[in-house]
Amino acid sequence: MKLKLDEAGHVVVSDGKPVYVHDDGKEVPFDAAAATAKISQLNGEAMGHRQGRQAAEDLLKKFEGIEDPAAAKAALATISSLDQKQLIDAGKVDEIKAAAIAAVEEKYQPIVAERDTLKTQLDKEIRGGSFARSKYAEEKVAVPKHMLERTYGDNFKIEDGKLTPYDANGAKIFSRARPGEIADFDEALELIIAADPHRDHILKGDIKGGGGAGQGGGGGGDKTISRADFAKLSPADQASKVTKDNFTVVD
Repeated sequence: MKLKLDEAGHVVVSDGKPVYVHDDGKEVPFDAAAATAKISQLNGEAMGHRQGRQAAEDLLKKFEGIEDPAAAKAALATISSLDQKQLIDAGKVDEIKAAAIAAVEEKYQPIVAERDTLKTQLDKEIRGGSFARSKYAEEKVAVPKHMLERTYGDNFKIEDGKLTPYDANGAKIFSRARPGEIADFDEALELIIAADPHRDHILKGDIKGGGGAGQGGGGGGDKTISRADFAKLSPADQASKVTKDNFTVVD
């Protein structure tokens, strides 16, 4: 990454921010104030983690000498059973506990199932809605959005109720325009597609190979299929057309 200079050798500025050129040719203004604030925030979080670790280590010192935690817990359970021996035979304690747990699980199982179903539906809406509303996909991508979601949906995980983008190596995708922040959906989708070797068959013809992404895709553009004919194919046949047969979708 390097500063962008004009013909006179001066730094190019956009909205008061110096412009940097990334290794792939993408030009992004660098917000120094936002970066400084983010670094300060991260330093504060790091201090909190250190303090938490120290507190945990101090707490663990109270358990020094206990080499087998499982045995210690078993001993405490035995003592608890002996304390109840006057009221109930110790051999029945586990049986009664198991029956109570089974009754609770049976009572709340429908509620848990409904919760899991609603969570799955919500996750699909968040992910699917992001693809459906994507301005980048609408303007730059040639293939249908449902196929785009089928291909890249797993790169977006629901975390704390929000989509978090991950690249092909399982690393979170951070914003180039907002240092230290997670990339928003469209920025992450653009980066993910740019790294796909089949990008020339996914992007519209006027932007193939753009943004410093490089060339690839095995000689795309030599075979085309109209969007209307492409829409008539099944999702599996659509994927085969663009990835295996090297067809490009055109309007």
